[in-house]
Amino acid sequence: MSKKKGLSVEEKRTRMMEIFFETKDVFQLKDLEKIAPKEKGITTMSVKEILQSLVDDGMVDTDRIGTSNYFWAFPSKALHARKRKLEALESQFAESSQKKERLQQSIEKSKIGRQDTAERAALIKELAALREKKEQLKAEIDTYQECDPDVVEEIRLVLELKQLWSPW
Repeated sequence: MSKKKGLSVEEKRTRMMEIFFETKDVFQLKDLEKIAPKEKGITTMSVKEILQSLVDDGMVDTDRIGTSNYFWAFPSKALHARKRKLEALESQFAESSQKKERLQQSIEKSKIGRQDTAERAALIKELAALREKKEQLKAEIDTYQECDPDVVEEIRLVLELKQLWSPW
């Protein structure tokens, strides 16, 4: 007993577009609800939903004339849309390639003068030692900060203000 599996949404969308491309005609919803189940196996209940998703994505055009809604999609429109998308992607690719080339040139330019030499290695060691000494001196200053006359005076003023403002 094999269960018949329904079509996916993408398959339904593709088959619906085939109806438009094969016939190159304009349809009303009721016409599509008759044609789609017979020719493409799309259930009648999902025709309106699939058609609306195609309209929302700009793949199918629609217009209201009087009290009726008409739907159409021609292969030339899809072709032009793909061409525009391809051109946009190609220009994006070209811009990215140029940016990559500029960055490569910048990297090469920045490497000049940074070759590993004995002098450079000595300067890097000296820089590291000076940074370490700076950190040690900062730590020493922090330990002696509580004896700093400015800090002591500030603490004294804060205490005096607290005594003046406190009610007891």
